[in-house]
Amino acid sequence: MHHPHRGGMQFWPRKRAARVLAKVRNWSKHKEAKLSGFIAYKAGMTHAFVMDKNSNSPTKNLEVSRAVTIVECPPIKVMGARFYKHTTDGLKLAGEIFSTKVDKELIRKTGIGTNNEVPADFDEVRVVAYSQPKMTGIGKKTPDVTEIGIGGEDKNAKADYAKSLLDKEIKASDLFKEGQLVDIHAVSKGKGFQGTVKRYGVKRRQHKSEKTVRGVGTLGSWHPNRVLYTVAQPGKMGFHQRTEYNKLIYKIGTKPEEVNQDGGITRYGFVKNDFILIKGSVIGVKKRALIISQPMRPWQKYKQTQPEITYISKASKQGMR
Repeated sequence: MHHPHRGGMQFWPRKRAARVLAKVRNWSKHKEAKLSGFIAYKAGMTHAFVMDKNSNSPTKNLEVSRAVTIVECPPIKVMGARFYKHTTDGLKLAGEIFSTKVDKELIRKTGIGTNNEVPADFDEVRVVAYSQPKMTGIGKKTPDVTEIGIGGEDKNAKADYAKSLLDKEIKASDLFKEGQLVDIHAVSKGKGFQGTVKRYGVKRRQHKSEKTVRGVGTLGSWHPNRVLYTVAQPGKMGFHQRTEYNKLIYKIGTKPEEVNQDGGITRYGFVKNDFILIKGSVIGVKKRALIISQPMRPWQKYKQTQPEITYISKASKQGMR
């Protein structure tokens, strides 16, 4: 007797993320010499009325309600640059330069002042940037540090651009535009130890079943006389690193009062810095650090247009789930 497999095997093993801030292994390639990513913090969700400009939509040229995610974007700073060489074993560090001026909240100062010369031979340049959560109201002071790729085709121009960014503040509006697509890299919400019904979507057994209802009917056949790793079993769920592709930016704002809800955003507080409104939901819990990057595989048929927002709800979401 055959039945469909319980739970997807797309992500395997189902291991938890090594750290709260996502690690981006590949950055998109673009001709312009600018940073490919930005560190921001998820604040919450609300809804907005947007003019539908899709010519193929039944609601063309009408106001439509859209769920949007508010992402707070305090400026990030660049503390160093790293130069890599392509080898048969992957990228190898060829050299690095670091600034001696960093915020006092930055505990991790690995490599600062060690080597401040650009190597003669390198293939790729990345900057070491850190966020400024002290400018937000999330109650966190320790910055999030990560490497961010640089676009462009000339490696020497990329190196000069990286050196010009040292000790400078970079805003989200310097990297992104309204109406463009972006990728979101983040760690999902942790849900702890869960059973097979919630973890894999196993169907509940009938009420007359023996021993258990919320579980699988069998762990496998007699032979091979072992439990295969594909069998759905209870275990830890959530806190996985994931990437959401092609999320649409509705608005990049500089006035926090445009999105601050009555009494503050539930379980977040008030937005104090520049913000981005992203269409739909975004992975992760509130106050979690996100990495917003240029799209890795943008929709080929997408035509970037300027979104027209007519209303943003600032009503309190207290008591709503």
